[in-house]
Amino acid sequence: MILPWIIIIFFVGGLLAWYSGRWGHLWPRWISLIILLGHMVLLIVLWLQHIQLIEVTNGGPWLLLYNQPWIPQLGISFSFGMDGMSLMLVVLSNLLAIAAVLTSWNVIRERVGFFHFNLLWTLAGIAGIFLALDMFLFYFFWEVMLVPLYFLIGIWGYERRIYAAIKFFIFTQASGLLMLLGILGLYFIHGHNTGTYTFNYLELLSTDIPETTAMWLMLGLFVAFAVKLPSVPLHSWLPDAHTQAPTAGSVDLAGLVLKVGAYGMIRFVIPLFPQAALDFAPVAMWLGVISIIYGAIVALSQTDLKRLIAYTSISHMGFVMLGIFAWNQIALEGALFIMLAHGISTSALFMLVGDLYDRVHTRDMRQMGGLWASVPRMAGTGLLFAMASLGLPGLGNFVGEFLVLLGTYQIDPFLTILATLGFIVSTVYSVWIVQRVFHGPNEKNWQVPDMSPREGIIMGSMIAIIVMMGLYPQTILNTSRRAMEDLQLYAARRKEVVVPAPTPAKVSSQPNPPAVTGQTETHNGDAP
Repeated sequence: MILPWIIIIFFVGGLLAWYSGRWGHLWPRWISLIILLGHMVLLIVLWLQHIQLIEVTNGGPWLLLYNQPWIPQLGISFSFGMDGMSLMLVVLSNLLAIAAVLTSWNVIRERVGFFHFNLLWTLAGIAGIFLALDMFLFYFFWEVMLVPLYFLIGIWGYERRIYAAIKFFIFTQASGLLMLLGILGLYFIHGHNTGTYTFNYLELLSTDIPETTAMWLMLGLFVAFAVKLPSVPLHSWLPDAHTQAPTAGSVDLAGLVLKVGAYGMIRFVIPLFPQAALDFAPVAMWLGVISIIYGAIVALSQTDLKRLIAYTSISHMGFVMLGIFAWNQIALEGALFIMLAHGISTSALFMLVGDLYDRVHTRDMRQMGGLWASVPRMAGTGLLFAMASLGLPGLGNFVGEFLVLLGTYQIDPFLTILATLGFIVSTVYSVWIVQRVFHGPNEKNWQVPDMSPREGIIMGSMIAIIVMMGLYPQTILNTSRRAMEDLQLYAARRKEVVVPAPTPAKVSSQPNPPAVTGQTETHNGDAP
């Protein structure tokens, strides 16, 4: 019952936070914080257990599996699974949710209970996406995530918040319908082939699909996930949503929502449609490279600091797209590592921008300058995370981007060389941020307070994590490795696709993944 409770806790906590708002502003804040801290303890225990099980057993990739029939007539069940990849992403979600609560502690002063309700329900939807092994359930949580995010942007955002919220909703809803069509197509084809209609992911992995049909179904899912990633040319909702969202909303968007798109590609697009994905891989990799270069160049033309950071997210997630469709062990581990490191570094930059805005009441870099003398601790923090964004060795982003380039070079050296151009442009915009915001003449004569203890705790934690990821990445790589290997084996076994990898996998040594039936919850050593 652990996996359902990981999600249920957020739903219940959101309702409690909303109800407690009638007693004052402090109650929702403390309820959210306590729930998230307790949740983090649970996840850390699961993480330690996962590492131990990897060391003592040769079992499958799943730490936990759970299945309970929901609508058996339609083949719908409460089916959840946690492997190393989903564990890492749920931990990231919880960590950034804690940061979002703390950073909005004194900023959100209206409808505080409803704000924390939407924050926790967004987190419930995201956790459900990372854990769902029933495709109908996956789509359900996809929609659950959408609505509270719409309210976060539309109610507590800035001047053009309604426009940004509606644009975000339209892009996400339209792409989600394409994904639903792809899921339904897979459902009916599997039922026609086997006589068993089911949305269970582990069973759908074995579905034989005609080549042309597989390409159309794959594209339906790909477009939905590319919108969330986001990838050029489906990215235009992101800068507006980031710019107009409150700081907590930007943290959710950059640190969590973008990762949903990448996760969907890794978990569903390629394992379910391996041959179609292999045929489409050159196009997807080119889109990744275009996103890297485009996002970095457009970032240089921005004067709004928050909008600039939004465009850098497009560039960084282009590396993720590139690594996913290179589809070898090194590139996949690099893609996941970028997802985690980008979540930390970019969320920290958005929180820093929010803290600066609360002090100087502008995000226009042309009106900033000379702030280092007034806020040296904030400036030093900004410098560190700007260096993380450009991929400085010793920080987490460098590890992920290096692995992606190393893995991609084995597939397409030319695209790898083009992708490295992103490093050059990212160096320019990262240095530009520090120079224009914290150095130069103090024309406005800014005299503002430096980082508060609460802000210091948030940023100090983020710094510790990004440095640890850069200096000792092995813990994360060890946790996710078996999940990545297993996903490659699924794809290879489905269509006998040759999966390029540093060490060739013995496809024949792995049995077909069995379906999960009945109410079960197993540990890694007993899981398929």
